[in-house]
Amino acid sequence: MSKATDTERTGSFRPTGAPDLTLDQSARSMMEPVDQLRELLSREIDGRPFTELSGVTFDHQGAELAGHVLLDALEDAGYSVDDYDAVGALTAAAVPLADAMLHAAASRGQALNAFVMDFVYPSIKGPSIEGKRVILLDAWLSQKSYVQTSSLVTLRKGNELSLDCSIIRRQGAEPLAIASLVGGLGPEAPSGLGELDGGLPTIQVVDTVDDSKTSLPFICAFNEQQFNPGKGQER
Repeated sequence: MSKATDTERTGSFRPTGAPDLTLDQSARSMMEPVDQLRELLSREIDGRPFTELSGVTFDHQGAELAGHVLLDALEDAGYSVDDYDAVGALTAAAVPLADAMLHAAASRGQALNAFVMDFVYPSIKGPSIEGKRVILLDAWLSQKSYVQTSSLVTLRKGNELSLDCSIIRRQGAEPLAIASLVGGLGPEAPSGLGELDGGLPTIQVVDTVDDSKTSLPFICAFNEQQFNPGKGQER
């Protein structure tokens, strides 16, 4: 009879990686996850006016941290995973984050789907969101998003976001909030934000189809003011 492998005995994935890498990861794990992620983001953002954060969101450590930190940020704002069914990426930059949240939720024994909003051919990519409660997601959402020329998602007038909401409306889905790994409202955002949402700042979502407006809570894991963006070339 062949000897049982570690995977067969424990039912877990086979451990991989060099011993020195394992030790390095153990040293980093002494920091709180949110502090580990803040350090990675600081290195990615430092000296740049805007970045899609791909150096963090496609990094094996950064992606895992981001998924859990976003789940925690939403829970701290009053949205546990039981309160929403799916997270939807507003931009290509948010796709790895939606995927990271899906896996982070699964590691906690919770079910969460992800989808991508396609504004070119108005539709969603992913499992159906018909009748579902959804969180809309971006990587970095603020007035600085304008430098991301491929993106249709930018805050204007401090806290206004223009979106083709028919994509969600046709599915009968209910958007609960907008979340972002890094974000911030502009200085001209109206005063008194958050009075109707338990102290949370809000974004005015302007439907590009009928110009109707909907106020949604805005939850960002990190405020952009925590970092040191510069005037260099965005990426």
